[in-house]
Amino acid sequence: MRIVDGQFSPTPRRDFLKVSGASLSAAAVSGLAQAAQTTTEQKLPSIQVGPHRISRLVVGWNPIGGHSHTTWTMAQFMRQYFTLDRVVEFLRKCESEGITAWQFDHTDIGVGAIQRLRELGTNMKFICLHAERAIDAPIKKVIDDTGCIAIVHHGGVTDALFRAGQHQKVHDFVKKVHDHGVLAGVSAHNPDNIKRIADEGWEVDLFMCCFYYVTRPREEQLEKLGKVAVYEPYYESDPDEMTAVMRQVSQPCLGFKILAAGRLAWTQKQVETCFRRAFERIKPTDGVIVGMFPVYFDEVAADAAYTRQYGQIA
Repeated sequence: MRIVDGQFSPTPRRDFLKVSGASLSAAAVSGLAQAAQTTTEQKLPSIQVGPHRISRLVVGWNPIGGHSHTTWTMAQFMRQYFTLDRVVEFLRKCESEGITAWQFDHTDIGVGAIQRLRELGTNMKFICLHAERAIDAPIKKVIDDTGCIAIVHHGGVTDALFRAGQHQKVHDFVKKVHDHGVLAGVSAHNPDNIKRIADEGWEVDLFMCCFYYVTRPREEQLEKLGKVAVYEPYYESDPDEMTAVMRQVSQPCLGFKILAAGRLAWTQKQVETCFRRAFERIKPTDGVIVGMFPVYFDEVAADAAYTRQYGQIA
């Protein structure tokens, strides 16, 4: 969830610019005003992922799935808010603003939303985060249920398997996804894992790269910092380390948690800065994944406007 200038009261879309304008640059205000009038003909800057063209801004799953990365209360609020009808309405809004890809999890609500969108008519592309663990559906079922263009190995699982010396399981997953005829990717929070995959020449079509190494084990924190963060660690230097790797690999990368799971979203000026810095740091062939929780104002239009402003490819 994002707060507008520290205010929690719901803000109607028509009042959004008036409420938040004090924290926005003139250019951003202009961009948001344009976003409020966006039609389906207007497009966002785009990148190529395999044979598919998708917007540089991809809408994320975490708020829909109730993964707040903050508190249990917020997680419950997200889950209660995002009914199937609201998810469909939200994604149709995203598509109207030019967002053409959704990173989702294979759950009942994820599958239901995709099937409903297809019935209504959609050009949106779908990227599934998955790991085919015992609790997960088989890869074939994911594809049959959703017609996704890519399946990406789950970042938390990737980091855990690499740490345990079982990276071959991740590589086998990539091969298995390819065997089913869709694009295969790997997500990670540890930039060293992305670099190792690239250096070893795995047949990976795309990467999902977390701007913050939130799975950093306590032993590593103690060794490097002499202390351990409560819950997930977010350090200012993390985005520089991950984006340096993103620029080195040839595959398209989708950076996620660019707002530090909402920790850098207390004002729209912070949000704007995060978008600008993200696009400055990544390759022209890369994009970003951003979760949105549009309860208090029109986050979709705002994020699309920042992508138009800062994500244009020269």
